[in-house]
Amino acid sequence: MSNSVYFDSNMTDDERRPALYEGQLFVYSSLPSIRRFAEFARQMVEDAFAPLDPETAQHELSVERFAEILGELKPRFIHHEESKQHVRRILGELGCDLELTYFDVPRLRSSTSDNYLTAGIAYAWHPHRDTWYSAPQCQQNFWLPVYEIESSNAMAFHPEYWNRAVQNSSHEYNYYVWNSLHRGPAVAKLIKEDPRPLPRAVVPVKLDPQIRLLCPVGGTLVFSGAHMHSSVPNTSGRTRYSIDFRTIHLGDARSRVGARKCDEASTGTTMRDYLRGTDFSRVPDDVVALHDDHTAASGQAIYQPGRAAVE
Repeated sequence: MSNSVYFDSNMTDDERRPALYEGQLFVYSSLPSIRRFAEFARQMVEDAFAPLDPETAQHELSVERFAEILGELKPRFIHHEESKQHVRRILGELGCDLELTYFDVPRLRSSTSDNYLTAGIAYAWHPHRDTWYSAPQCQQNFWLPVYEIESSNAMAFHPEYWNRAVQNSSHEYNYYVWNSLHRGPAVAKLIKEDPRPLPRAVVPVKLDPQIRLLCPVGGTLVFSGAHMHSSVPNTSGRTRYSIDFRTIHLGDARSRVGARKCDEASTGTTMRDYLRGTDFSRVPDDVVALHDDHTAASGQAIYQPGRAAVE
């Protein structure tokens, strides 16, 4: 099936989800709830880097100091109570049933220019599917820029690999072990290289053809967690800041509905991370059990941050 891009679609959430599971991409150009979230994030970023411009601060700070600032900023954003409230409002404006829609905490991402910092807390993402990282096939991803983006600092989709298997190392990845060993404040200290066992293709991946969707601040991209995507090598001269979060629909999770599985071999599940849109309660145990594989004893089923939680 070919991949299409829907701009400002009027589909209901019940119509949009099956389209996402078939590899379709959605772009929303301007929503009040998303503009407010971007403004909230922008204020936190600017406070953290003051008096410098966050987009050009990399040209004035040592890599170590830049990573240190991100190491303090990102956990503060993730766990700020307002962040979850913003996600809830966005999902409501996009027509999601908040009783049935669960989301994980939003992440603030950064992509520096010209290979200034591409490891650890500012990891430059190689082509991957989120489903290689123990995400369920029904996961939907939301991505939104904090500042205006351009083609040279955006995100790329690789549609040739939709439903096309790629030999990869996801069989080495267990989410519970990852929670125990590879998350936390130490990530901010990874400056020159990133030795963490991140699942990746073990054969060459053709980056072209690729799709780069450039939505303005106040807009968002929505796509399946099974879509192959990557960070565009940033050559813009400016650090790109973005927010992403993921959702599942309880009915789809219970019915095992989602994108077709083609090359995922990771173990464990992220299902325990999602919070219900109404009261932030977790996914019911009986639904988690449908996606689990009984490897939880190997690590932490739910990540318990110490001083900070970054990825």
